[in-house]
Amino acid sequence: MIDTDLKTILYVEDDLHVRTTAKLVLEVIGKFVVRDCCSGHEALIAAQNFHPDLILLDVMMPDLDGLATLSLLRGMPHLADTPALFVTSLTSPADIERYFDAGAIGAIPKPLVPLRLAGQVNEFWERRPQPA
Repeated sequence: MIDTDLKTILYVEDDLHVRTTAKLVLEVIGKFVVRDCCSGHEALIAAQNFHPDLILLDVMMPDLDGLATLSLLRGMPHLADTPALFVTSLTSPADIERYFDAGAIGAIPKPLVPLRLAGQVNEFWERRPQPA
């Protein structure tokens, strides 16, 4: 039987306050192991030796935005099919369509509501498409 529990998350967010708060909530309330990164570049380095169950990315980041970061992470064989979620204030229907086109399973709107975050992540995880 394949283990389908969400346990580990690679979280990429450039805003220190948002990243720190979200990581704390995900670890304490969600009971997840969270590897947090402050940039797309840091995520690419961290992902070389980390095999997360889920990738959680901010969209708007300097240098390498969330969409570009996800594209590069997808180039790593062990992350090619890892479910990804975006965390963003850009939630128009056109934006959401771009995230799906990039291979994401959804988007959590900012500003984050800390006490809801772990539940939102779990909801998307439960509804994610299953591999064939």
